Amino acid sequence: MLNIIWVSFFVIAFFSGLGHLLFTGEGILFVRMMEAVFKMSGLAFEIALGLVGVMSFWMGIMKIGEHGGCLGWIFRFFKPLVAKLFPDIPGHHPAFGSMLMNLSANVLGLDNAATPLGLKAMKELQSINPDTESASNSQILFLVLNTSSITIFPITIFTYRAQQGAADPLDVFIPILIATFASTLSGLFAVAWIQGIRILDKVVMAYLVGALFFMGIGILYFASLDSARMQQQSSVASNFLIFSLILVFIVTATLKKVDVYNSFIEGAKEGFQVAVTIIPYLLAMLVAIGVLRASGALEFVLNGVRGFVVFFGLDGQFVEALPTALMKPLSGSGARGLMVEAMQTHGADSLVGRMVAVMQGSTETTFYVLALYFGSVGIKKTRHAIPCGLIADVAGISTAIGVTYLFFS
Repeated sequence: MLNIIWVSFFVIAFFSGLGHLLFTGEGILFVRMMEAVFKMSGLAFEIALGLVGVMSFWMGIMKIGEHGGCLGWIFRFFKPLVAKLFPDIPGHHPAFGSMLMNLSANVLGLDNAATPLGLKAMKELQSINPDTESASNSQILFLVLNTSSITIFPITIFTYRAQQGAADPLDVFIPILIATFASTLSGLFAVAWIQGIRILDKVVMAYLVGALFFMGIGILYFASLDSARMQQQSSVASNFLIFSLILVFIVTATLKKVDVYNSFIEGAKEGFQVAVTIIPYLLAMLVAIGVLRASGALEFVLNGVRGFVVFFGLDGQFVEALPTALMKPLSGSGARGLMVEAMQTHGADSLVGRMVAVMQGSTETTFYVLALYFGSVGIKKTRHAIPCGLIADVAGISTAIGVTYLFFS
């Protein structure tokens, strides 16, 4: 899918430039497209280079949290809930452990740890799947919880915002929490409705009511503030919570006699490797997007959508963020490239720059995760996995647009 999208960007750009040349006799768009190729190629390297330090720091902190046992705390906290949501898994089956570790890693933003744990969990779920070519109910719910991607520590997004010059890279933290919560809740309800899972079970309701209570209190409080105070207080709250989490990781690991410094170095090395690894992906997407924008094709489509929105008396700023939203279910690297390009074009602290960051943190890459997880165990019939995953995507993106206007407009 990403291959088709990437190639189509260049093909559309070429014919847009060719059409302009034939009708006006001017080839200026081809000049601009080639300028975009060189500009975006350099930009991709600059961004990756700027990410090295920040990414290494956060990966180091997360490694301390992992070695200090914070992942284990989350594991134990969510265990009763997971047991109720997956009733067809035997009580002491090893799949429970892998699923909980995967979901815990996602909550903490440990993508590198979450993926192998998720693949392991999917393999263990496949061992009790009566139809090995068709996804079981448990496999579908597990997949949707992964694609809805609830996380309390979206490290990568903070890193990109910092690299793009945001005055306060963490000011999107609370909006992201709200958006990803809406995504996860929507995906869960969709699967529960189809599979007949008892959401009204007292254990499930205790978790959901507790989460909704704290989320509702936060939304009501921030909604009662004027725009300036909302931004200022959400920024303070975000930074306080994140720094507190860093301190908890460090203190917990210290009390458990963990070599905190060497744990940090171990994680920082992984962060360096991650930053270097993403250069080809950033290069590919930024160049393709830059060429498409320089050709005028992207602006033509966005202007059409913007005109439609404005016709109904709505604010059209969110239209600039729609490419990121549409790419998100298809490709993580593609959506990341569009996010960075939007920040470059409009500014990291613009409404659009913040909106694409919240969108990026609201949900995961549905089709990629589905292909990776189901493909790893040979599942061919996905049943209701895709519709439920897309419901979570739509809820997360819609909420991201709403909360960005609420917090930053």
